[in-house]
Amino acid sequence: MKKQERIDRVELMRTFIRIVESGSLSAAARQLETTQATISRRLQSLEALLGAKLILRSTHAMKLTDDGERCYQHARQVVDAWLALEDELQLTDDQPVGTLRVRAPHAFGQEQLLMPLLGFLRQHSQLSVEWMLNDKNVDFMSDHIDCAIRVGAEVDPATVSVLLAEVPRCTVAAPELLAQYPEITHPQMLSSLPWIAISTFYQHDVTLRCAGENETFSLVPRLSTDSLYVAKNAALAGLGVAIVSSWTVEEDVAKGRLIELLPQWRAAPLPVHLVYPWARYYPTRLRKFLDLMREVMPKIAGMQLPGKV
Repeated sequence: MKKQERIDRVELMRTFIRIVESGSLSAAARQLETTQATISRRLQSLEALLGAKLILRSTHAMKLTDDGERCYQHARQVVDAWLALEDELQLTDDQPVGTLRVRAPHAFGQEQLLMPLLGFLRQHSQLSVEWMLNDKNVDFMSDHIDCAIRVGAEVDPATVSVLLAEVPRCTVAAPELLAQYPEITHPQMLSSLPWIAISTFYQHDVTLRCAGENETFSLVPRLSTDSLYVAKNAALAGLGVAIVSSWTVEEDVAKGRLIELLPQWRAAPLPVHLVYPWARYYPTRLRKFLDLMREVMPKIAGMQLPGKV
């Protein structure tokens, strides 16, 4: 009976942490794949065990009490220690186990990183991965993910951000579009062309660099999108000029379907980070995935080492 009580208490603390980090009992229920009534019972059981009110709830809001805040901090330590113990006892020759939840950008996740990921899974037979493709900002608490691969995003000081590589970019347009305009010989002339904006990286102006010199010009996009593939396909269709990751259009440029404009002038490369929340303990599956990304990312076609010109 005693053993069962201890296991129950760890589960109660895990549930309490999920309530706090997800922001509501209903969100915690969705993430833990159970009912809101079950979550509510677990919270009541934890409050009864501790003899303290942990959360104040109203119809539209939830707030931690002072005891709840202290409980959350202690619960994180206890659960981290428990996870470390589980991880250590389940390891076989330092093999990661369990499920790793990763978010990656659509373009990277579908193409550049898929083969390394499959190799990673073949190497670690006891590991599962949830591979979620999304270009939006990451909220580790509410999204319930372990780490994210971010391209071009600013570093969040509240997270651990490991710089893996950089993505060179180039300015491209279809030959039939360029045939309608005078030859482009200077960056400022690009302002007169129709544009396709990738809203996550540029929308109303662009800065290009060449040999330490910068040129900034404004643009009015015909199309704005957060999808690299939409921008590329719209450029192929002749809608406008786009600045895209070089690896996505390498074949199109080589075959003349797209033309790189002013190749000596380039937009700054986009940094690629692996990002994960601060914690006292990181499971082996996350550490192994970080090792993989550090190894393979600079070698992936179209990537370059950070700081390389």
